[in-house]
Amino acid sequence: MRIDTLSQVAQIYGLNKTNRANNVSKAALGKDEVHISQAGRDFQVAKQAVAAASDIREDKVATLKTSIESGNYSVNAGDFASKLLEKYQAAQ
Repeated sequence: MRIDTLSQVAQIYGLNKTNRANNVSKAALGKDEVHISQAGRDFQVAKQAVAAASDIREDKVATLKTSIESGNYSVNAGDFASKLLEKYQAAQ
């Protein structure tokens, strides 16, 4: 092994270390930025619209309420039983 080439290698290695340190210090001085995509913005708008909307459909409730109060609301027993079985089978 030649000793004179070892100093050249050490010099190159030392220069690479300072370049890395300079790159890190430059990065530390920069600002952090966040960019939200258009899809993300659209999702946020949709989420806010859903949150603002009522969970209860007042028009449907009013119609059913008047039907029940007037005595015109009737439930088909066969339809009720089939829906009940569907829910039971889906739960298992």
